[in-house]
Amino acid sequence: MAPAPLITLLTDFGTQDAYVGIMKGVIAQICPQARVIDLTHDLSPQDLLAARFNLLTAYPYFPAGTIHVAVVDPGVGTARRGVVIQTEEGMLVGPDNGIFSGILATRPGIAGVSLTQTDYWRTGRPSTTFHGRDIFAPVAAHLAKGVPISALGDPIELKSLTVLEIPAVVQEGDRVRGSVQHCDRFGNLITNLTPEHLPSEPWQAQLGEHVLPSAQTYGDVLPGQPLALIGSHGWLEISVNGGSAEQRFQARVGMPIWVQPRG
Repeated sequence: MAPAPLITLLTDFGTQDAYVGIMKGVIAQICPQARVIDLTHDLSPQDLLAARFNLLTAYPYFPAGTIHVAVVDPGVGTARRGVVIQTEEGMLVGPDNGIFSGILATRPGIAGVSLTQTDYWRTGRPSTTFHGRDIFAPVAAHLAKGVPISALGDPIELKSLTVLEIPAVVQEGDRVRGSVQHCDRFGNLITNLTPEHLPSEPWQAQLGEHVLPSAQTYGDVLPGQPLALIGSHGWLEISVNGGSAEQRFQARVGMPIWVQPRG
């Protein structure tokens, strides 16, 4: 017996209002056998970079064939496209605003369509403010029922998709410069540096004028002390044991981080 189709939802809708539940209701009307998993709905409103990061880090942990719906959509109701992108592992459904560019930078897409076929929307005249309900949730449900991507709209060139740029990693002598790509709920500053960027010898990180020791885990330094370590997501992060590096350093996404040999 084939497993029930799996759909994930990521939005900035929060849980105070019924928006997320309404999307789940639309999916249940079309494909009641689908399983729906919430990635998160607590992103800051319109925070596309946070959406990009959370999708990128969650994506590898789902089985092949998963349909990922992401709706952080400052351009809802405008001329921006709604898209479905097929990858080797599954489908990405949402606005063409760069939200999928983190995934596609590491896992190139196979095909993509612009969502122009209104037969697969909830209504032929969708709301100008809630495409999650009227377009993206129903399209995901139809995909879960087996509708092919080609039926959903006009094919697009994948290179035409919007890309959210983050600063590139730069090598300067024995130092490497990266940047903060996300600040998580605990105030950890997650950079775009990986273990491959680190010196083989003992190293340290620098954020502005602050030099931070490398460590294996938060408890390697005293409570309230900052450190640099490789987090569970595989990127270098700047943290404070029991505190918030975001608050301590008044940090923001895009802030440069240097890594260099210790001493």
